[in-house]
Amino acid sequence: MLLLALLVTLTTAISVVAQNSSANPFQKYTISAPGISASFIPYGARLTNLLVNDKSGNPQDVVLGYDDGTSYLYDTEGPHTYFGAVVGRYANRIKNGTFTINGITSNIPENENAGHDTLHGGTVGYDQRNWTIAAQNTSSVTFMLMDTAFEGFPGTVVSYATYSVSAGPTWTSRLVSIPLDQPTPIMLSNHVYWNLDAFTDPSNPTVLNNTLYMPYSDRYIEIDNIEVPNGSIGVVDGTFLDFTHPEKQIGQDILSAVNNCGFNCTGYDNAFIIDRPRYSAPEATDLTVLTMASNVTGIRLDVTTNQQSLQIYSCNGENGTIPVKASQQHGNGTTTVEKYGCIVIETQQWIDGINNPQWGQQEYQIYSVDTEPAVVYAQFDFSIM
Repeated sequence: MLLLALLVTLTTAISVVAQNSSANPFQKYTISAPGISASFIPYGARLTNLLVNDKSGNPQDVVLGYDDGTSYLYDTEGPHTYFGAVVGRYANRIKNGTFTINGITSNIPENENAGHDTLHGGTVGYDQRNWTIAAQNTSSVTFMLMDTAFEGFPGTVVSYATYSVSAGPTWTSRLVSIPLDQPTPIMLSNHVYWNLDAFTDPSNPTVLNNTLYMPYSDRYIEIDNIEVPNGSIGVVDGTFLDFTHPEKQIGQDILSAVNNCGFNCTGYDNAFIIDRPRYSAPEATDLTVLTMASNVTGIRLDVTTNQQSLQIYSCNGENGTIPVKASQQHGNGTTTVEKYGCIVIETQQWIDGINNPQWGQQEYQIYSVDTEPAVVYAQFDFSIM
């Protein structure tokens, strides 16, 4: 049954792309600049590989994914990790799969927790759509998606995902969405799984020894036992969620995070609010909002973004069933993605802000033909410690 569903989905995917005059949805497009190389596929406008040099000058692939592009389709039909994809039209969770704009209520498929909430845009989100190639050169590529009220979201939205690399080395992601008729919530994000160790030490394939620093994340959005916001805002000071001090290892307090990522789950899956200082601005890109580093490879990642939240997921659900890519196999056996074997960093606005008006997030999440486009800008700068 799974094989039949996979074949049907694959046939449909290729057919849709052919109708839109695009290439094979699983064909890789590689861009490069001094010290960095990145590959993408149209299926989900997805990052599949990102190589930067380690402290020894050797290129390392620091993101998770698959070697074979069609494996992403199999993933969608199975574990559905969202490896490297753009998620939308509304990233993260929507309580009860519903929201109301101007007195009109929309109902989106509730594809998580036995129908109690919507995750990453519904049953067939942007991660499963076949984006078309709009432009490409040696250092940048742009994908386009025309969303004609997919999954019950109101109105038509056209989105562009432009990825570029430059000497630094730096990877920049710019997601721009333009509503063409009706008011609608829009919140896109890149769903990239990171491992700055690049699995170079098969005896320790986790990110627990990586350091994580979020200097402006003094607050977080509280959630219930299915990870849906309960309307309250918490303070990280004195808790296992405090990453406001440099050099804290991801694993330092993770075992204390019991039921933090849902019922019977230990780990991180939290929306950290970015409270920029008063001399900055709510959507300013002048500050580094997150730094992560590996003592194994010496690779350091600094993130800047115009978004006001960072969703951090410590891969609590991985269980060793997915092998890492060939470029990340460094031992005699097969290295797999273990629990805590990666970390997802989603730059986005506040989770379920459309259902929590007391947070004042509407102007950053609801867009129409009369507003500016929805823009998610994120820059990922790499260096050696």
